[in-house]
Amino acid sequence: MSSVTSSPTADAVDHRRRILIRRINLSAAWGEGLDGYDLGVLSVVLPAITVALGMSPVEAGLVGASSLIGIFVGAPLAGWLSDRFGRQRMFTIDILCFVVLGLAQAFVTDTGQLFVMRVLLGMAIGAEYAIGAAMLAEFAPSKGRGRRLSALLVCWYGGFLVAVVVAYAMTAGGLSWRWVLATSVIPAAAAYVIRFGVPESPRWLLSHGRTVRAREVIDRHLGDEYVEREGIADETRRRGGYRELFRGENRRRLIFLAVFWACNVAPYFAIFTFAPVVLESLDLGDPTAGTIGVNALATLGALVGALTIERLGRRKQLIPPFWIMAVALAVVGIWSGAPAWATLLCFAVFAFFNALQGNLTAVYPIEIMPTEVRSSAVGVAAAASRVGAAVGTFLLPVGISTIGTGWCMLIGAGICVIGAVVSQVRAPETTGKTLAETSR
Repeated sequence: MSSVTSSPTADAVDHRRRILIRRINLSAAWGEGLDGYDLGVLSVVLPAITVALGMSPVEAGLVGASSLIGIFVGAPLAGWLSDRFGRQRMFTIDILCFVVLGLAQAFVTDTGQLFVMRVLLGMAIGAEYAIGAAMLAEFAPSKGRGRRLSALLVCWYGGFLVAVVVAYAMTAGGLSWRWVLATSVIPAAAAYVIRFGVPESPRWLLSHGRTVRAREVIDRHLGDEYVEREGIADETRRRGGYRELFRGENRRRLIFLAVFWACNVAPYFAIFTFAPVVLESLDLGDPTAGTIGVNALATLGALVGALTIERLGRRKQLIPPFWIMAVALAVVGIWSGAPAWATLLCFAVFAFFNALQGNLTAVYPIEIMPTEVRSSAVGVAAAASRVGAAVGTFLLPVGISTIGTGWCMLIGAGICVIGAVVSQVRAPETTGKTLAETSR
């Protein structure tokens, strides 16, 4: 009799678990897409904003880097808050900030106000990096976890591409850059609807000694068999905080994360925040078509990375792309008289492999750090990566006007070489292992 009555209950829990994981997957992916959208839309309208607000090259660089500065502050702060007070609460609050700030930036009247709004928006983006992937990973099964996390970056690049296309279309239609910036409110509102009512991570609850609440989530959404298989039951109460994050093996892993992440994003943000300016400085005929095309290839690269990560493994998807990107940027830097097709090909190769490798920024930080400091680690690594990205974005327009585009590209190639060497020495292989195994 007990087997007859328990089977439907087990089936019901299994059904609820699949629905919940899909919902969390969608909400985290939508948030990443929103991050890419907010950053991508600025890259198109920044030249128009520069003229409308009378910005100098330095001011344009500051506005271009503003979101990255915000990420530097927001990612570690939200990571600490998420580890301290829970994933679910921050998961919801963060998306509300996107709605408010996305609308507010359309009403600025000078460069200072726009800079402040973009910094605050960057803080929300940083929070998304620290919270979304951790939330997804702590619910998702080990099998295919890398593909799910990689898909977050596919959505990031997809959001960036959609933003570029939408911004160009609206600009061509004669709409103000203010309306273009305000479009980010639409996907932000949709993300809030998807996230409303998502439960707290049972891994986080167990790591904070809240076993009764964890049991409620497990019974309703996951089931004991799933919890045992995924090592969720292995989570015990441990001390967290930044003191633990910067101690021993956690500190060594954090340094690796910060370096490889920074070397991945610094050249990308510097080049593609000012993509129309870079392409125009290289005497390419149609910067608009080139910008859209290169970003489309980046999206394709992220998709290929998501589809192959479980077969290739983490290390093979991390190290070789660094060398390929270094060669691509070096060719652009050295071959000053290259025909347009060759230059675009190099940028396309760079964009494709940068995005393919960039998926790992949503995978490695989650997999190799323990639950009690997981979001904090993601936040600190994201912040460290954005230091390089912000400096590069700020200096690129100045560099183009002083040392030239060629030298800027060679500097980007050097950054990729640093990433390759550090990754070769420090990157672990985590494919196919549970979070308990990869983080301990």
